[in-house]
Amino acid sequence: MDETLKLRLQQQEPVLWINPVLGPVAQAQVPVEPAQVKEAEENWRSLAPLLTRCFAELEPHNGRIASDLIEVADLARAMGCDAGQFYVKGDHALPVAGSVKARGGVYEVFMYGLSLARKLGLIAADEAPEALAQDAVKTIFADYTVAVGSTGNLGLSVGIAARALGFHAVVHMSSDAKPWKMERLRRHGVDVVQHQADYGSAVAAARDQADADEKIYFVDDERSELLFFGYSAAAAELRDQLTAINIKIGPEHPLFLYLPCGIGGAPGGVAYGLKQVFGDHVHCFFAEPAQSPCALVQLAAGLNHVVTVYDIGLTNKTEADGMAVGEVSQFVAQVMQPLLNGVYTVLDDDLFRWLALANQHAGLRLEPSAAACLGGPSAITATKEGQHYLSQQGIDGVMENATHVMWATGGSLVPDEEYQDFLKKGQALLS
Repeated sequence: MDETLKLRLQQQEPVLWINPVLGPVAQAQVPVEPAQVKEAEENWRSLAPLLTRCFAELEPHNGRIASDLIEVADLARAMGCDAGQFYVKGDHALPVAGSVKARGGVYEVFMYGLSLARKLGLIAADEAPEALAQDAVKTIFADYTVAVGSTGNLGLSVGIAARALGFHAVVHMSSDAKPWKMERLRRHGVDVVQHQADYGSAVAAARDQADADEKIYFVDDERSELLFFGYSAAAAELRDQLTAINIKIGPEHPLFLYLPCGIGGAPGGVAYGLKQVFGDHVHCFFAEPAQSPCALVQLAAGLNHVVTVYDIGLTNKTEADGMAVGEVSQFVAQVMQPLLNGVYTVLDDDLFRWLALANQHAGLRLEPSAAACLGGPSAITATKEGQHYLSQQGIDGVMENATHVMWATGGSLVPDEEYQDFLKKGQALLS
């Protein structure tokens, strides 16, 4: 890693890192295939009737787990940005689990349930997934466990999905997990095990438990392709939403995407999917806390060996609990190395400021980790690194035509008392 970059990270200076090995999408050599995105889209469609039966809130949406695309010009202006069009992708209000993790966690658990039912002969190989809603299937599933390690939102998604199908569910949570998320899981009948260590330790404990029992299925946030491609299907959803409001993406109309990043599965999956849809005309940037930039430090150091935030002297302590991750998924790092345009880091105080601005100017209810996406446009348009990037890409002259999409990853399920505390802190920082 460049020593100047390392020093800036150690000094808690917000940085924009531009990926020096970014290449054309068509030439990217990665361990996954574009066809897997299409397969995930088809699987989601086949699961829709089952999802409708399991989750009443999906009935008006025909079983689709989808979110609104929200125009936020006033919010962008309040944050000093006005060139282009600005939208928030509302995964902070996503059905079932209230965060982007519903796209991955629900998908993997339901695909596992379908695979297990067919393996056990509970349903025929050609029978529709809706058959999993039968009480007889749920009775058998009660003898099986779905386990996951989580800082919070993935645990909610996996736990809720597993219980909906009748599985016993166990969520191993890190020391920084929010108490309200643990309580919500318990109300759904999920067993919660809290570890007095970080996210990596919670994942390791969940993995060890699953390795010791063949009836335990482990949702592996570090390595799972099912999770990754569950998220990737969101690309088609965004494409259709942009088309519906007559926004074209191309050489003269670039798309910028800003994705909060923890271990990397959700932002990596979404970014990979959008690269297949829009190619080199979509510019994908991860957002990470200043104390937990796990994707940045790994990609900046190269992939020859594992690098964690601890290795450069950072604490991995942040109010953005969903992004308190010390080591990025090595699978995601391999996929994103030639595809990710860059990473920017954010300070915790700014997360609260932006959270308050989002409420004031757009009526959005975000948790601190989700607010990280809001700093993307200014990181690109108001820094020397961003200006240099735009010039390198040959798009500095067309930014009036740019579309910026900030992916809000969670917040709607935050208890009101806790959200009001977030809001008060943000308002105090603003004043």
